Amino acid sequence: MNYPKRRKSKDNPYTLIYDSANNTYAISFMDSKKRLICIKINYDLYKTFNDFELDDISQLNKYDRHIEHLNIMESDELLYKRMLYQSKTTDEIVENKIRNNNLKQAIKSLPEIQRRRLKKYYFEDKTLDEIAKEEGCTKSAVKFSIDIAIEKISKKFKN
Repeated sequence: MNYPKRRKSKDNPYTLIYDSANNTYAISFMDSKKRLICIKINYDLYKTFNDFELDDISQLNKYDRHIEHLNIMESDELLYKRMLYQSKTTDEIVENKIRNNNLKQAIKSLPEIQRRRLKKYYFEDKTLDEIAKEEGCTKSAVKFSIDIAIEKISKKFKN
């Protein structure tokens, strides 16, 4: 009768045996020629091997919990990254580059005042009031310049 029946590390080559009918202890293992060897041992040796086996099981359980936790963390992290940084196809990357180049060209073709005000508003995150104060003009003049610039850029993208 094998005792105790428990999970084992793949590196554990032996099996502990307790025969309750005869109150004897044994250990079995495969030798190098793949023959099953069974040796009777005393209780102290049995207890020592049993303690080693219990320590192995404890380590296996700790390892499993760590790996399981790590996998959960990895999957949460991967989901978060996928949500934020969705991978793009090569076609999407090329289209974005072409669109960005076209946008840069359209902005460069604007009159200097419109270009300057558009950049301050969209790229420097300045308010209409801040731009008006910097340039010594009214807020409505700045808004009008930006609106005209956007209209010109939109026309270029429609063509």
